[in-house]
Amino acid sequence: MIANATEKRISRWYFGGLASSGAAIVTHPLDLIKVHLQTQQDGKVKAVRLAISIVKQQGITALYSGLTASLLRQLTYSTARFGIYEASKQYVGGAKADNIPFYQKALIAGMSGAVGGFVGTPGDMINVRMQNDIKVPEAQRRNYKHAIDGVFRVFREEGFRRLFSGASTATGRAVLMTIGQLSFYDQIKIMLLKSGHFDDNLITHFSASLAAGAIATTMTQPLDVLKTRAMNAKPGEFKNMMHLVTYTAKLGPLGFYKGYVPAFIRLAPQTILTFVFLEQLRKHFGYLQ
Repeated sequence: MIANATEKRISRWYFGGLASSGAAIVTHPLDLIKVHLQTQQDGKVKAVRLAISIVKQQGITALYSGLTASLLRQLTYSTARFGIYEASKQYVGGAKADNIPFYQKALIAGMSGAVGGFVGTPGDMINVRMQNDIKVPEAQRRNYKHAIDGVFRVFREEGFRRLFSGASTATGRAVLMTIGQLSFYDQIKIMLLKSGHFDDNLITHFSASLAAGAIATTMTQPLDVLKTRAMNAKPGEFKNMMHLVTYTAKLGPLGFYKGYVPAFIRLAPQTILTFVFLEQLRKHFGYLQ
């Protein structure tokens, strides 16, 4: 039976993970460039030059190094945060979940992001390592076959706790990311619809998600830089988080925003595609309220 235009459909708990995974497949090369920029200390290589260098030296497929880990991350991190966010909104607001106050959305998003960031840390760590592998000498490469191989090798060679290296920064980043993406997307979308100039269509979804992507990038970039460096570090390279912060601070305040442009260029389409895919999944496969 085809639903009519007035029927309200709700996303299923796993739609966020599926939508984010689809978006990750498209934007993975941009994520890889971002990781390479964040893990260099001299800051001399620019994004375009770095991309050209990777393609020339190792072929275009090198831009998809670590794709399995990226998908593992999205299927854990994004499934958790989107699922908890949607379920919590329904619990708090019921039939009027979309119209709950923004501060409640932000609190729910922060809680959802914290859970998602923690459970997604192993996949995130393997993702960073696999992406960074192609820029180091062959003798120093970890050479994980795929994400699951990476998880098991880290567990065997470095211990279970190492799988959650960078969990504090990953969790903090995920809190800000989820607030910036989910709660701001919801709020901006509602504002656009209430203006009377927008309908619940692709244009509205694109506009709201682009704005949310810009907000999320600005909020999360410093923690994203620290997270990436912590996950890619050799055992014992940094004594603690303060050591990592002071090391990065040697580059000046902008050191915490290394890779901002590729991060935005990557996160904007990632956010747009995620919400466009999510809205389509909701429209066609969501359950009626």
